Amino acid sequence: SAQGRSKKKSRKHQRFMERRALLEQKGLLSPRGCLGSQTPEAGLEALTTPTKANGTTAPRCDKVPKPKRIVSASLSPSASPDSIARHHSVLLSQGNGSSKRVRTSSLVLRPGKYVAIDCEMVGTGPQGRLSELARCSVVNYEGDVIYDKYVQPELPIMDYRTRWSGITKQHMKNAIPFKAAQAEILKILKDKIVVGHAIHNDFQALKYFHPKDRTRDTSQIPVLKKRAGLPVRANVSLKNLARHLLHKKIQVGCKGHSSVEDAQTAMELYRLVEVQWEKELAHSLPPRPPSPITDPSADNSQYLDDQYWPTDLMASSL
Repeated sequence: SAQGRSKKKSRKHQRFMERRALLEQKGLLSPRGCLGSQTPEAGLEALTTPTKANGTTAPRCDKVPKPKRIVSASLSPSASPDSIARHHSVLLSQGNGSSKRVRTSSLVLRPGKYVAIDCEMVGTGPQGRLSELARCSVVNYEGDVIYDKYVQPELPIMDYRTRWSGITKQHMKNAIPFKAAQAEILKILKDKIVVGHAIHNDFQALKYFHPKDRTRDTSQIPVLKKRAGLPVRANVSLKNLARHLLHKKIQVGCKGHSSVEDAQTAMELYRLVEVQWEKELAHSLPPRPPSPITDPSADNSQYLDDQYWPTDLMASSL
């Protein structure tokens, strides 16, 4: 009958209100829904869930399954090499060796973190024996050119070395002064992982020293040489690595090298073995000492404690 349904509905509503009051009393429910990250709709849904047999246990907001933890989509530009290497290791373990995950790992670290550089030099000084910067090209992780300018050396050019550098007298008409180019390039390289082939020559031309733990020299990667079937200790040219591993020809013809092409090739080679190389570096690079500014556990005042004093000094003071 209608009266029976009304009583049944009333009892159901009464039980609903009792459960609601109990949850509010325990602080598990706010007037507009569950506390925490749940929406009001989620809170009401929890209220309508049947209780256990004894009628005393109600669902808790904090019992809602949390979303599966995923790796951060990016690293800060100042991320340490250790954290980068650990990031690669996590991604590699998540991938279970699948090539798809290995490719995905690079996507995570890509934005603004890596650049590849290549420089072309001309001869200055007595008999043109001194090498000075005449062109510098920088590409991003994708191989897109982000810097490519001709540079006027500080000393008069004695040998353009066109056969190798590709530089001619015509290029120097629109070249910028070395100091201006140096400032622009170093601004790009700051806080980056810099990739290159025999990259010490490029840094020398720039009169610059880049941190070793943020440098990736493709001429020094054993895994690349192994993959190419070449001796690990051999000095392998960028041209040979490109031919063996990328199946492309570079540095051909008599017009000299292209610094853009060489930088792009170095980045391609790095990406080919990126995850494996970074994982190996994680084990080979020494850990950086904690900074007292960023690490609260590194408190210098603790070294005043007796346990940090040499035993012979302790004995003499007694």
